Amino acid sequence: MIVKFNIYLFCVSFLTVSTLSCAAQKAGKPNIIIIMADDMGYGDLSCYGSTLINTPNLDKMAAEGIKFTDFHSNGPVCSPTRAAILTGKYQQRVGIDGVVTAKHDRDKGLATAEVTFAEAIKGEGYVTGMFGKWHVGYQKTFNPINQGFDEYIGYVSGNVDYHSHIDQEGYEDWWNGDTKQNEKGYSTDLITEHSVDFIKRHKDEPFLLYIPHEAPHGPFQGRMSKAERTVGWKNGSKQKNNLSEEELNSIYKEMVEVMDEGVGEVLKTLKELKIDKKTLVFFCSDNGASKKVGSNGSLKGYKSTLWEGGHRVSAIARYPGTIKPNQINNETILTMDLFPTIMDFVGAKQSENLDGVSLKDNLLKGEALPQREVFWGYVGRKVIRQGDWKLMLPKKNAEPLLFNLKTDISENNNVASEHPELVKTMLKKLETWSDDVYATSKN
Repeated sequence: MIVKFNIYLFCVSFLTVSTLSCAAQKAGKPNIIIIMADDMGYGDLSCYGSTLINTPNLDKMAAEGIKFTDFHSNGPVCSPTRAAILTGKYQQRVGIDGVVTAKHDRDKGLATAEVTFAEAIKGEGYVTGMFGKWHVGYQKTFNPINQGFDEYIGYVSGNVDYHSHIDQEGYEDWWNGDTKQNEKGYSTDLITEHSVDFIKRHKDEPFLLYIPHEAPHGPFQGRMSKAERTVGWKNGSKQKNNLSEEELNSIYKEMVEVMDEGVGEVLKTLKELKIDKKTLVFFCSDNGASKKVGSNGSLKGYKSTLWEGGHRVSAIARYPGTIKPNQINNETILTMDLFPTIMDFVGAKQSENLDGVSLKDNLLKGEALPQREVFWGYVGRKVIRQGDWKLMLPKKNAEPLLFNLKTDISENNNVASEHPELVKTMLKKLETWSDDVYATSKN
């Protein structure tokens, strides 16, 4: 009787999922693909002004859709941005306001009580897959398989050796679901291969695919580079110092270009399978380029800072036949806005506790987003953006800095002394936001 009952439950469950998938497909709901680069600067793509790096596939994607000029990662480093994109909330609210490190935070992660966009969309009949970097929890409890993804292959730390897949603390870190299962190959290529395979296997049902690439985050290794890390490796970040500036720039260029090839493979697969016109593809970086390599264009600062170079990133949206080509979007947008946007595109009921806003009508109809202030916070530094005005507290108890980004995108002219009332108002809003998000994380 127990065996028969289990078989019955399996059949009911299978039929339910199949029914949901068929219903979603008949309703014309789009497939969703989110591709995220790691530590790639605002000026690293050809379509954003780079003359050193060739990115024909991302350039073509931008020409076929929308290029964003005022898109921002929620954090200036990896983990916070990933927590925000997954939950649609400020990362401080979900307890991931800094890097989840391989050395000190192996028991920390995104609480499974938080609803990710993968979990939310499964209720709409979607199959979900993720291939690449997780970085919001090391323990199996926090594994993507337990956060709404039906399939997962990749690594859970901040970075791995591109060939041996050993993390920065010397641990083997390549997973298939919640099981360690290393495989041969260059991590960027493996991420692309698994992503393409997922698309081919699920071409006849609605799917959500999250592709958080490792590139061009360090260690800086090309396809032909030798593996540097083995189990127990404890060499810190010395590799950067072993490369000349010319070698570092050359490898970085290759890393971005190989990732671009992967984007091309994904787009080519969609077209070959004749599902490109029912697939929304979104690309962005998780923060700006680091201090030593990569380009943030004319922006001030770099990864880990709250200057524009730390969090204003390149971003592109493509949905042939639905999103018009050759568009430039100047709206102020954060990665947390992708969650409600996804749910809006698939016609799902919106959660009331999200901080992000849907971009759907803006992307499809050009409607302006609702006026709002947006915020950043990282290791004692805080920022509020209100229209073109950006107020920054560069450190705790420091005097506030005020910039008008419309006329001073490089943040060279602090005009706080010229606008005392505006500074006072923005400081009050920043304080209220900070109290709110941190109070929520403690509940």
